[in-house]
Amino acid sequence: MSEANFSAQTRAQLTAIAWLRWRLFVNALRSTRGQLELISHIFVSMAFAIGGLGGAFGMGVGAFFFITSGKPEMIALLLWSVFIFWQVFPVMATAFTNNPDSSDLLRFPLGYRSYFLVRMGYGAFDPATALGSLWSFGILVGVGFAKPALLPWTLVVLLTFAAFNLLLMQMVFAWVERWLAQRRTREIMGILFVLLMLSFQLIGPLTHYFEKQARPGAQQYMQRYVGLLAPAQGILPPGLAADAIAQAAFSQFMVGFSSLVLLCAFVLVVGYCLHVRLLAQYRGENLSEVAKASALPRDRTLRLGWNLPGFSTPVSAVFEKEIRYLLRSGPMLLTLIMPIFVLVIFRFGAMNPARHSGAFLARTPDMAFPAAAAYTLLVLTNLAYNNFGGDAGGIQFFYASPVNFREIVLAKNLTHAGILAVEVLAAWIAVGFLYGRPALDVTIASLAGLLFAAPVNFCAGNLLSIYSPKKLDFSSFGRQRASQTTVLISLGVQIFVVGVGGAAFWIARSYGNFWIATIILLVLAGISLSAYRMILNRIGGLAQDRRETLVAELCRA
Repeated sequence: MSEANFSAQTRAQLTAIAWLRWRLFVNALRSTRGQLELISHIFVSMAFAIGGLGGAFGMGVGAFFFITSGKPEMIALLLWSVFIFWQVFPVMATAFTNNPDSSDLLRFPLGYRSYFLVRMGYGAFDPATALGSLWSFGILVGVGFAKPALLPWTLVVLLTFAAFNLLLMQMVFAWVERWLAQRRTREIMGILFVLLMLSFQLIGPLTHYFEKQARPGAQQYMQRYVGLLAPAQGILPPGLAADAIAQAAFSQFMVGFSSLVLLCAFVLVVGYCLHVRLLAQYRGENLSEVAKASALPRDRTLRLGWNLPGFSTPVSAVFEKEIRYLLRSGPMLLTLIMPIFVLVIFRFGAMNPARHSGAFLARTPDMAFPAAAAYTLLVLTNLAYNNFGGDAGGIQFFYASPVNFREIVLAKNLTHAGILAVEVLAAWIAVGFLYGRPALDVTIASLAGLLFAAPVNFCAGNLLSIYSPKKLDFSSFGRQRASQTTVLISLGVQIFVVGVGGAAFWIARSYGNFWIATIILLVLAGISLSAYRMILNRIGGLAQDRRETLVAELCRA
């Protein structure tokens, strides 16, 4: 009887949470931002649907081919693809993932079982889960068409495999958030993550290098390595799931059942690790970053702030704050070196791109600096399109201070422009070492392009920072760093800017005179600077009109 009452209470709690999420969605549609978010969700969902259905069709065709050709063990390739995407996509594309903070529900009398199921429910609606499930369904259909007798067994195996992926994704998020809750581990993990992203850039060059270094015994070495890796992948979840299906296809049901049992063991282990983390959260674990009281006397001497010539004191103060915050962020500093790293990759990609007649920068080295300048502007997108995201609750101090928001936004734009200038200078020096010093006309044309592109990005970024702000929670993992509206609009702006700049340089190259591009881009720069000045003069009024929305969004717990 008590178990029945407990189940009824759990159902009631889950129903209440679902109703609350629905009402939040419906009420959000009353605002312009909510309507724009809905439109962006529709476009993103359409893109995901195309990718999911296309991937499911491809997986189904692959599974059908492997079963009919007598190579069911090759389904491991498909399952490894599903596994890697399921776990990597939420990390790589946080702009399109939405994992609400379920810990907010702990302030209510919510049972642990309900809390655990809510966390699983949030993960089940993640885009990676939806796409991974569609692709797994495609494999199921492919196996069913090839050998209908395998359909029930394959369904059981793939459901177990999907449960493992869902639990692993949530376990990684839960434990990484635990490590991100403290600044020291947060900085270490951020640096490791950026280094991992940089290392991915080396995959293509290294692959091409080893292809070029092919020799008579290379195939034997490759086969030996594959022979070593095949047993290793066979004891991991994707390999176990594939082996369970393959053994059943060969009528080795007991062997296949043993693989399924091992897969279930992985599910239990991952589920237990997630249970340990969620139970600690449920019992009220709260990691604080409050500094310890120091016994040493504090230095109470006053220090003068920075003074930017030609700018007011508030602009100088906010500029100093932004620079100091940036210098304290190791991951952000590593991100800013990406343009130079990419130049090195293109220069030494495959150990010498000059060997490839099709390499773009090898054929047109004069375009190396314009390409690097454009990439440096792209790196600033996360900063420029969410000016107040890092301020979070500090936005209230801006409103309380006797300073016009025009000066605050101007200081933030000056910070971004200063970073852009330093990066462009570093890129120019790097291009000089790697490709030869850029010609004067190319350099001037590139700077004219930046003079056009930067104000356009600042205009869009300032407006989106007011109309579609997003709090940056550096202790979270796998959550959106910008609203989908901001992501889609910024993508459109970048396509427009790159398209216009590319067209100007194409015309100039066609006539063999880069001064033509300079003239075109300077004219466009005059228009973009006028638009930037107009928006900057009105940004104070917009910030005052939307102060409740800004404060509510950025001060959200």
